[in-house]
Amino acid sequence: MESEKPTEETGLLQTHELYKYILETNVYPREPEPLKELRALTASHPWAVMGTAPDAGQMIGLLLKIVGAKKTIEVGVFTGYSLLLTALTIPDDGKIVAIDPDREAYEIGLPVMKKAKVEHKIDFIESKALPVLDKMLENPDNEGSFDFAFVDADKINYINYHERIVKLLKVNGIMVYDNTLWFGTVAKPESSVPDYFKEGRVSAIQLNKSLAADPRIDISTVPLGDGLTICRRLY
Repeated sequence: MESEKPTEETGLLQTHELYKYILETNVYPREPEPLKELRALTASHPWAVMGTAPDAGQMIGLLLKIVGAKKTIEVGVFTGYSLLLTALTIPDDGKIVAIDPDREAYEIGLPVMKKAKVEHKIDFIESKALPVLDKMLENPDNEGSFDFAFVDADKINYINYHERIVKLLKVNGIMVYDNTLWFGTVAKPESSVPDYFKEGRVSAIQLNKSLAADPRIDISTVPLGDGLTICRRLY
């Protein structure tokens, strides 16, 4: 019987072969060299599975371009794959507020960001995210000023992050939540879910119900990586 531990070998698809086909056909050929380099650096990390899946990253890059994002928020950085992707995509005078309590993981990717000459776009804040987001909202100028947000952090706080981010985003701004299908366990009975997935599963299910009921946003959940839920602020 195959292990049910997290894996990026298939994402949420049915077969390794199909996932490999998608990656090799249209993801890897378009992946910028700095991202390939950072992905290779991250592969040896014991928590490499926490990195943004490259197929999910491709979608994020497309969304950034569609909205013409210039000012963005990233909650949860890890080694910085999605952060580097955003920095490569937004204009040279764009800015990213990147929040994560783990500077050590961020510094794994930092040399690649410096080499790619995008470090000046990044405001890395070593902290838990809620205090930083609350502090940002104390300044009225920050409300409704961000074009895009990406959240890939502690799942239990996703709902709390959402309440703050929706205020920080512009109307028609985009927010993306990662891991919203939690390795497919959201659709499984709790009794069949391994203990190490259960807390995240509960948080994902609660978030998905909350987002679906939120009249302030449009939503679409797509089975890329570990599940991306894409939201657009309506008002």
